[in-house]
Amino acid sequence: MRLQFTLFAVCMSVLVAGCGARRPSTPAANSAPTPTRAAASLLTPTTAVQPVSFPEDEAPHDLLTEWWYYTGHLFTPNGQRYGFEYVIFQANRGVFPPVYAAHFAITDNPAGTFHYAEKLGANASYSTAQGFDLRLDTWTMSGALGADHLRADMPGYAMRIDARASKPPALHNTIGYVDFGASGGSYYYSRTRLDVSGMLTVAGEPLAVTGEAWMDHQWGNFIAVGGGGWDWFSVQLKSGEDLTLSVIRDLSGAIAVSYGTLVRATGSTEHLDASAFVISATSSWTSPESGATYPAGWTVGLPGAGWVLTLTPSLPDQELRTGASTGVIYWEGEVVVAATIAGQPVDGLGYVELTGYSHPAH
Repeated sequence: MRLQFTLFAVCMSVLVAGCGARRPSTPAANSAPTPTRAAASLLTPTTAVQPVSFPEDEAPHDLLTEWWYYTGHLFTPNGQRYGFEYVIFQANRGVFPPVYAAHFAITDNPAGTFHYAEKLGANASYSTAQGFDLRLDTWTMSGALGADHLRADMPGYAMRIDARASKPPALHNTIGYVDFGASGGSYYYSRTRLDVSGMLTVAGEPLAVTGEAWMDHQWGNFIAVGGGGWDWFSVQLKSGEDLTLSVIRDLSGAIAVSYGTLVRATGSTEHLDASAFVISATSSWTSPESGATYPAGWTVGLPGAGWVLTLTPSLPDQELRTGASTGVIYWEGEVVVAATIAGQPVDGLGYVELTGYSHPAH
C-alpha cells in the first residue's frame, strides 16, 4: 500500500476551476489517456479480478485511483549516496478529466538535508501504446517491460535517470490484487530491483550516478483506504533478496489489513500474511513543522524465513507536507538495513512510508 491521492475536495477544486467540461470522447494531445481496459463500473464481490498483463497494465486505467511510485538510492563515483522518491498520481472522478498530482523528494545524505517539491494539474500528456508515458509540466515518467525513464527537478536538484529491471514484476497477494473489503480493492505489482544510471544535479553540479530503485504500480476503484493511516516498508538486500510489508490501520488505529511479499534473488515470490512477520518500533521522531510524532527505527522479524532486520532512517526528518497537491502530511524516507538471514549478516537499503501520524489519534 502506498500513499493515496485521496482528497476528493482538492481534485474537484482543480476540475471545477480549470477543466469542468466533460471528458472528450476522442482523446487528443494533452487530454485524457486511452485506458488499457474498457471503462469499468465499481468492482463488487461478484466482479472477477482480471489477470495482470504486461505491458498493457503498465499504462493508465479508467478507474478511480492510480499511481506510479519510485523510491531508490543513487551513488556518485566517490561513494556519496542520495535517496529519492518520485511519484505521479492519477484520480478519475466520473465525467471529469483525470487529475494528476506528483511528488519529488531527495534525501541528501552528504549534506544531511531533505528536500521535496509537489505538482498538481488537470492535464498531462502521455502515450499508452507501450506502457506509460506521463508528463506533468517539466516532470516526466515513462516505461514498459521494466525499462523506465525518470525526469524531475526542483530548486537545487534535478534528476535524469534510466532504470532497468533485473527481476520480473512481483504480483502482490499472489494474483496482483488486494481486497480492501468495503473500501474496494487495488491491483498492485512492484518491480523490486531496478538498476539505475544517469545524472543527479546538486546545486548546479551534475553528478553521474548509479544505484538501485523500487517501483510500485497500483490502480483500482478505491478512494480512501486505511482511515487511520498505514506503514509501508521496502527492503533491498545485498544478497539480492527484496521484501515489502504493508500495515493498514482503521480509524480507531487498529490494524485492519496486514500483508507482504518476499522476493527471492531468483525473482520468485512468496506472499506473507499477517502471521508471517512482526514489526516493532525502536525509536520516534517529532516533526517541528507538523507536530506529528513518527516511529523512527524498526526491528522486523520473519520467523518462518529466519530473517531479523533492523531499519534505521538515514535522516530523521524526511517528512513531506503536500497541502498544495494531495493534502497529506506523511513521512517517506530512506533507511539503512542490517539483517541476519539464517544467522548470516546481510546489509541493505530500503524505504519506509508512514501516514496517519499527523492525526490527533497518533
